[in-house]
Amino acid sequence: MRVIGTVGLPGSGKGEAAAVAREAGIPVVTMGDVIRQACRDRGLDPAEHHGEIAQALREEEGLDAIAARSLPTIREHLDEDGTDVVLVDGLRSMHEVERFREAFGDDFVVVSVEAPFEVRAERLGERDRDASDGDVERLREREERELGFGMGEVMDDADVVVDNTSSLEAFRTKVRTLLDGGPEALTEGER
Repeated sequence: MRVIGTVGLPGSGKGEAAAVAREAGIPVVTMGDVIRQACRDRGLDPAEHHGEIAQALREEEGLDAIAARSLPTIREHLDEDGTDVVLVDGLRSMHEVERFREAFGDDFVVVSVEAPFEVRAERLGERDRDASDGDVERLREREERELGFGMGEVMDDADVVVDNTSSLEAFRTKVRTLLDGGPEALTEGER
């Protein structure tokens, strides 16, 4: 059994890593989906209230609330689906990492997906998201908000760092290797 948690700043490639997992038939639990569902449960539009509800959940249920709410879905995939690998997309804080490590021990692996700001801004601009038309200021603000949750600590504490500065196919190959064989399967040159 292996539970792989990904962390990375906007545009780093976390979503692409999740897509590779899905293509391989590996269940993906997206922590943002927990927040979106909490918004809907409260009769709120997730697009407008995502950050507000994320903060409210942490205040109401503890700093590891999003991870705690994700655990039943992860366990369901591991127990009922008979899978031995689950990818958890979107770690934000060490509180979440600690909750998952408490639940899964050494079977929980943190992977930081990283790329320089300029590369990420260009990618997001191509997707017409957050950095369109050179609006990198919004991207910087989003990063500051993400880092405010403690994301930088999670990135620094990651079990493995995957560099995403080369081609899309090279990154997808790294992710497939990681999913198939765990962090130890990646060579230094692939990280």
